[in-house]
Amino acid sequence: MLRAHKFGFSAAAALLLMAPAIASGQTQAVNAKWLTVVLPAEPEALEACNATRSLEGFVNKQTVVETLIDKDYRTGALKPRIAVSWERVNPTTWNFKLRQGVTFHDGAKLDAKAVAYSMDRTLNSPIHCELRGKFFGGLKLQVSALNDDTVQVVTDKPEPILDARMTGMTIYSPNTPFDKSMLTAVGTGPYAMESWQAGQEIRLKRFDKYWGAQPQAEGVRYVWRAESAVRAAMVKIGEADIAPFVTKDDAKDPDFARTYLSWEVTYLRLDTGKAPLNDRRVRLALNYAFDRESVRGSILSKDVVHATQMVVPGLAGHNDALDKMIRPYDPAKAKALIAEAKADGVPVDTEIVLYGAPHRFSGANEVMEAFLTMYKAIGLNVKLTNLEPGQYNKAVNKPFAEDRPPTALLNLHDNTLDPVISVTPKYTCAGTTSMVCDKTVDDTIAKVTAMTGEERVKGWQELFRMMYEDVASDVWMYYMVGYANVGKRVNYANYSITNNEVRVADFTFK
Repeated sequence: MLRAHKFGFSAAAALLLMAPAIASGQTQAVNAKWLTVVLPAEPEALEACNATRSLEGFVNKQTVVETLIDKDYRTGALKPRIAVSWERVNPTTWNFKLRQGVTFHDGAKLDAKAVAYSMDRTLNSPIHCELRGKFFGGLKLQVSALNDDTVQVVTDKPEPILDARMTGMTIYSPNTPFDKSMLTAVGTGPYAMESWQAGQEIRLKRFDKYWGAQPQAEGVRYVWRAESAVRAAMVKIGEADIAPFVTKDDAKDPDFARTYLSWEVTYLRLDTGKAPLNDRRVRLALNYAFDRESVRGSILSKDVVHATQMVVPGLAGHNDALDKMIRPYDPAKAKALIAEAKADGVPVDTEIVLYGAPHRFSGANEVMEAFLTMYKAIGLNVKLTNLEPGQYNKAVNKPFAEDRPPTALLNLHDNTLDPVISVTPKYTCAGTTSMVCDKTVDDTIAKVTAMTGEERVKGWQELFRMMYEDVASDVWMYYMVGYANVGKRVNYANYSITNNEVRVADFTFK
């Protein structure tokens, strides 16, 4: 039986607003002043701490909850959002001056105490918080209200890019329970939660007390369909205004199709702590057994680019030299590496589980089927298990089960800031999603994190060389492009983040 969630916005009902389930009657009909967004799957939850996940980000980020600092993804420049200005007082201290006259959707006032509470919950709550590891992993921060409109952040070590990290710090109501993960978020954004009918739709309504310019759309309705062709067709026939996540084959009609470069990279994350994947030769064999060219231009677009590292070309610290060292498709070499490992006692016959995630990007299921075929062809014992969003979120994050099988997990990662955002959670021993634990890697990351300027760029380039050549902890796939279908009645500029965010306030009606 489907549950229906209904949310109100009085200050007295703030805690009820964030409750996991509140019954409602029928939702109102969508009218011409509402937008409809069709997603590939239903979000597991809309907890503000996880607004950097793609499904949650489509709904939450900069729409329901706003970040302390924003970024212009066309120019790379940081710009005000909740904070109007910021200053690095000394190597470990930053002050952030807040926007005045801002109200949360539940009526609470935004001031330094409220923002400090939100940041403290993000950084120190016992709940799982993806952006904690993604944006602030490896750092310890002390947050305090310096005065009514200024938040002070003190780091445990010099952090030259804390302002850039704050583009991931979502700010939400001080009425949010500190130690409870929420189904929905209460923010300051241009839209507030109206209702959630589980399995059917999510509705946001324009927030009349929004501090900024009022967007044109009175509300937005999110629905989800698993098939890319269905999502694309819904836009063409006017049932949806945007499908931000369609395949290249469903984005061919120039009247609707939009193509954009993304900041994303796809790869298989290998469990380096479990045999036989704890042997570098086996990990290399998985790389040589992957026929990259057979997938590029068939399952995925011909415009995707072969990847070698965690950040895309153009981000400071990307190692361009590695992109000229793509490992070729060489199944004979893969078999030889496996045979060599077996001769040394590595249990190469152990079953390896390929974890797929069809919701991660269009064509993901077909890509994992290709991996399954290629790895069986070199004699490995592999099976494919596709994960739903909730299952995937558990599999990708610590704590990992001690009795887990060796796994190769499909991942899609985006980074628009600095390599530290990627490597700290994914490559350090303490990283929230890391399946790598290597003292040399940890020491290198710690050293480069404190660097600035060209020294920092070169440090990250060497780290990526180390991970590619010495550790070989991943099977690299592609730097990605994205496709969307946009309806005829709206104007919308597709930024490079459209695979992760749909900024509803940017839509205008023709």
